Amino acid sequence: MKEYKTEEEFLKDYDSSMFEKLSMTADILIISISNEEVSNYRKNANKRMSVLLVKREDYPYKGKWCLPGGFLNPKEETLEECAKRILKKETNLSNIYLEQLYTFDGVKRDPRMRVVSTAFVALVDKAKLTEKVENASWFDVISLEEKNNLVTMVLKNENETIHFKIQKVLREKTTDRYQFISKENNSLAFDHNLVILTGIERIRSKINYTDIVFNLLPEFFTLKELQQVYEVILNKKLLDPAFRRIIADKVEKTEQRKTGEGHRPSYLFRYKKYEK
Repeated sequence: MKEYKTEEEFLKDYDSSMFEKLSMTADILIISISNEEVSNYRKNANKRMSVLLVKREDYPYKGKWCLPGGFLNPKEETLEECAKRILKKETNLSNIYLEQLYTFDGVKRDPRMRVVSTAFVALVDKAKLTEKVENASWFDVISLEEKNNLVTMVLKNENETIHFKIQKVLREKTTDRYQFISKENNSLAFDHNLVILTGIERIRSKINYTDIVFNLLPEFFTLKELQQVYEVILNKKLLDPAFRRIIADKVEKTEQRKTGEGHRPSYLFRYKKYEK
C-alpha cells in the first residue's frame, strides 16, 4: 500500500470509483387538518387529518401517488436544505414546522437504482397553502385501524381512494421499536406508505409532550376545534375535563367570538406563544 506524507497527497490520489455510488432523496410528509362538509349549518364540521400527495407523471410508478420529494444535490446542500428547497418549489411554503423523520434504505425501494431517502414531516395550517400545487391533492385519513400489529389505512380525496396494510414487527423484545413491512399497497409509489404511517406515529407520540399541534391551527380557534384536532391525531375521544387540563397552560382566551354558525358564538383562543 502506498504511503502518504500528508492528507492532501492522500486525497489527491484517492479513487472514489472503488465504491459503488448511491443517490439520496428527501421526501416530505405534509400533514394538515381538513373539515368535513356538513349539510346543516348548525352543526360543527368534524375534522380529519390530511396528507398532501402528488401524482407521478413519469416512470417509475407513472400515474401513482407519492409524497413531494426530490434528489439531493450532494455538492451544494444538506438534506434539510434539500427538503426546504423541495417544499418551497412544490408548495411555496417556508418557515413552517419541519422535522427529520427517518431514513428509508430498503435495497429495492426504487427500481431505477439504489436510492436512500430521508423523510421529513411538515405540519401546516391548510389556509397557508394559498397557491395550487400542480398534480397534487389533499387526501383525508378516513380510517386508521390496528389489529394484531396489522395496520390498515384508508386515504381519500374527491375522486380516489387509497388503501394499504402494514405489518408492525417488533425489532427488540426489550423495547417498543417496530419494523414496518408493507403487506398491501394499491396506489402509492415507492415505500411512501411506510413513510406516512411512520410520520403519523411520530406526531401522535409527540403531541402529548410538545406543542406541535398548534402548527396545524390558525392563529385563533375555539376550544372545541382544538380538542377535535387532538382527537383526530390521537385517534380517540378525549373527556372534556381531562382535555381542558391538558391545554390549560397552553392557550389564552381572547375577546373575539366565532361567527357565522347557527348556535351561540364561541370564544376564540390562541396559542400563548403565538408570534406575530
